[in-house]
Amino acid sequence: MSSDPLVIFTPSGKRGNFPVGTPILTAARQLGVDLDSVCGGRGICSKCQITPSYGEFPKHGVTVAENALSDWNKVEERYDQKRGLAKGRRLGCQATVQGDIVIDVPPESQVHKQVVRKRAEVREITLNSTMSLSYVEVEQPDMHKPSGDLERLMTALKAATGHDYIEIDTHLLRPLQPILRKGDWTVTAAIHQGRDGRAPRITALWPGYFEGPLFGLAVDLGSTTIAGHLCNLSTGEVVASSGLMNPQIRFGEDLMSRVSYAMMNKGGDLEMTAAVREGLNQLVKDISTEAGVEPAQILDAVFVMNPVMHHLFMGIDPFELGQAPFALATSDALDLMASEIGLDIAPGTRAYLLPCIAGHVGADAAGVALSEAPDKSNDLALIVDVGTNAEILLGDTNGVLACSSPTGPAFEGAQISAGQRAAPGAIERVEIDPITKEPRFRVIGSELWSDDEGFEAAIATTGVTGICGSGIIEIIAEMRMAGLVDTSGLIGSAEQTGTSRCFLEGRTNSYRVWDGDADQGPITVTNGDIRAIQMAKAALYSGARLLMDKRGVDQVDRVVLAGAFGAHISAKHAMVLGMIPDCPLDKVTSAGNAAGTGARIALLNRESRSQIETLVRQIEKIETAVEPSFQEHFVNASALPNSSDPFPILRSVVDLPEPSFNTGGGDASGGGRRRRRRSA
Repeated sequence: MSSDPLVIFTPSGKRGNFPVGTPILTAARQLGVDLDSVCGGRGICSKCQITPSYGEFPKHGVTVAENALSDWNKVEERYDQKRGLAKGRRLGCQATVQGDIVIDVPPESQVHKQVVRKRAEVREITLNSTMSLSYVEVEQPDMHKPSGDLERLMTALKAATGHDYIEIDTHLLRPLQPILRKGDWTVTAAIHQGRDGRAPRITALWPGYFEGPLFGLAVDLGSTTIAGHLCNLSTGEVVASSGLMNPQIRFGEDLMSRVSYAMMNKGGDLEMTAAVREGLNQLVKDISTEAGVEPAQILDAVFVMNPVMHHLFMGIDPFELGQAPFALATSDALDLMASEIGLDIAPGTRAYLLPCIAGHVGADAAGVALSEAPDKSNDLALIVDVGTNAEILLGDTNGVLACSSPTGPAFEGAQISAGQRAAPGAIERVEIDPITKEPRFRVIGSELWSDDEGFEAAIATTGVTGICGSGIIEIIAEMRMAGLVDTSGLIGSAEQTGTSRCFLEGRTNSYRVWDGDADQGPITVTNGDIRAIQMAKAALYSGARLLMDKRGVDQVDRVVLAGAFGAHISAKHAMVLGMIPDCPLDKVTSAGNAAGTGARIALLNRESRSQIETLVRQIEKIETAVEPSFQEHFVNASALPNSSDPFPILRSVVDLPEPSFNTGGGDASGGGRRRRRRSA
């Protein structure tokens, strides 16, 4: 084991040991980390900015000391004085390794930007926004009728809107008089109508006639990515969409790692709160710039997120969510001023957070329930929001059950030897010929397959950089269908499989997907990669199976794959792995980013907020951690596709060979063990 310091890069998850004094940029290049630089490491271009993180990281097994990087040098000081470095940032070409360190590569420092695939789905939504505009003429002041400008404005608005009572945000009292006089005693007021029973409030004022439009922001705040959709509140149109990586990734890729970070580092929760709020403010800037909209016109915002993100976003310590009984500080929907949660939009912007269902089933699952409406379905629907923490809903008009399963980040390319986030150059589609065992693949950024003419030219700018989540699922499923992997998840040897693409690597065999080129070494799938996917998919399937047990059924009528990742999963490959229960393939559909769609529905139709608050109270939550049968299901689901459930529908349409590569002897290396003895 190397005694050199360990350097861990996020969000890629790549790591390696490097001698003290190694520049971070050098370490990044040797590991194939996507860190930009155009000035040759002279500290001129600023492209290699990185954010180091300090403290205890149980997930990574390291404690990062304050002196883990070299002190600022003259190059960084000069750059900061002339052009400015954001707080906490360093230049990767100047900072050198002094101890174990966790380094986050922000999006602007990445050559191949992360593809945030949470697009806005086309959806018919009944418009009934919380915001409306009212233009009125206000009676001018009269010495003989003493009254304040505010009181005369209220009188005019009550007459125009029919409201008996209207309130006003206090931040508007200071500019009120100048606005009235600039508009020659005419004014347009933005009025926010919140929940039933609450008085409408004036949240913005414009002198004279202002016809808008007004905009609202629907945000899906995920543990890995943050996606936002800017909507015209009058038409419902999505005028811009934007996304970025959640800056909290540097504190841990999965939720429990972040809870652990907060527990083991004093002030760690507030550190993560500041990081995610900074990311959201960047999202607001990006999306308003893209749409050409002034932030002052964004007056409503709706958020969905899982419970840990909910607490960290709100500035609440998630400690209680890390231990039974997983108590939420609050599960109700929240109506807030955006400024109360650190968002720099307009002074009067409102923020609405959908309710959480339970300790590990959050507002994102509520958003999925609002979007997909399982409570209104006549057939039994299983809805799976696939992510680092999968939320699962099972229901119809007779009732809805919910649970969560800790799948971890393997589905998103983490914990995979050649894994990476979805970015140009990542393998995302794979086919393996069952006879020749030869693979062909497609990468993000090109529509051509690897054996198509012109493929090399098409990927010249990106290359083949690794395997993203959808790619690793398809590769392993294709290996299973081609007889390269057995039911237990073991890869066969070259002799057992008939292809030299299977080769001995350590104590087990690996499969070479791509031979590599002058710039990039070969890309392989190892038995460790398969184990990581087996654990993730077993957790997912076990959660679904547990809900089916509670409902007393062995089959569901249809399966809906939700989430940005779910939208890119092949139904056939997912079922070959045993990620989802047996079901006719044409009954497996994608809902895209259903949580984000639920946020848009709540943004554009205020009545839907009451509907989801009512439904959440009716959903029955099943806690997988205390269910005895969960572990049994998990063990069975570790097989490909399953060692207990027969999957008859899948087997009627897909040929699944049944090789066995475990040759015994206490070593699951298949033919590799025999080869090693012969060469000894």
